[in-house]
Amino acid sequence: MSDSDRLVLDAFIDNIWIEKGLSKNTLESYRSDLEQFSNWLKTKDLSFSKTAKKDILSYLSFLFKSGLGSKTVARKLSSLKSFFRYLVFKSIIQIDPSNDIETPKLLKSIPKSISEKEIEKLLDAPDEKTDIGLRDKTMIETLYSCGLRISELTNLELLNLNLRQGVIRVIGKGQKERLVPMGDQLISLLENYLVSTRKNFLKKKNSDFLFLSSRGQKMTRQSFWHRIKYYCINCGFEPEKISPHVLRHAFATHLLNNGADLRVVQLLLGHSDLNTTQIYTEVARQRLKRLHTEHHPRG
Repeated sequence: MSDSDRLVLDAFIDNIWIEKGLSKNTLESYRSDLEQFSNWLKTKDLSFSKTAKKDILSYLSFLFKSGLGSKTVARKLSSLKSFFRYLVFKSIIQIDPSNDIETPKLLKSIPKSISEKEIEKLLDAPDEKTDIGLRDKTMIETLYSCGLRISELTNLELLNLNLRQGVIRVIGKGQKERLVPMGDQLISLLENYLVSTRKNFLKKKNSDFLFLSSRGQKMTRQSFWHRIKYYCINCGFEPEKISPHVLRHAFATHLLNNGADLRVVQLLLGHSDLNTTQIYTEVARQRLKRLHTEHHPRG
């Protein structure tokens, strides 16, 4: 990437951060998408200011040929559209080359899920007698029992917990807040974690965050993801079978399988649009159909 393109990209990231108040993760996604596009332009001896519509179309074709799905390509195109609108607004270019490029049609993908027995097996894997094992089990239980996103889990602070009332205050996408109830098992795990493990990790230091590393620092998304992979292998699961997001899918699917109302699931997941939650009904429907086929005499 040339120095001039990097300066423009930095200014754009600062602009959307100030104008839209986007999260750090979202800003990093914008930057990654645009840096990838810039690197591709460099191979064609092009720059942001010299990009034409045919170049963007060629880039999208390159992404598809690289094996990316329509959802990922659509997100990258959205980043480009926002960026080129900014360049026009700042009079860096006169015409937006992405203006009339259509977003790839998205196929509604069925989220991966796992069975309740597999969840139980995963929750039994950590050794509660150790500090790391108790922390990991508590984090997995929190993620599954409350249907949290991984970023919501790692950003939980002590003040978000109300063990007496049995609820967690979750700060979701767009800084939207929601209250999620906790079950007795989770409350018991959290109480044990707070009075023993967390204090042992802190070693007289202070932290506002609920879940900590053994060094007393905030648990990162990457570290927890690796812990889940570790327990997957111990359980005999494929390492790709379970991820933090699969546990969130399992939360929604298992609620619907057991008769929960779709709008209740929407509220618990923190979805602003019911259509986003609707996809889980297909997961539940397929599972019920399979159970009918396996167990009904006329199946």
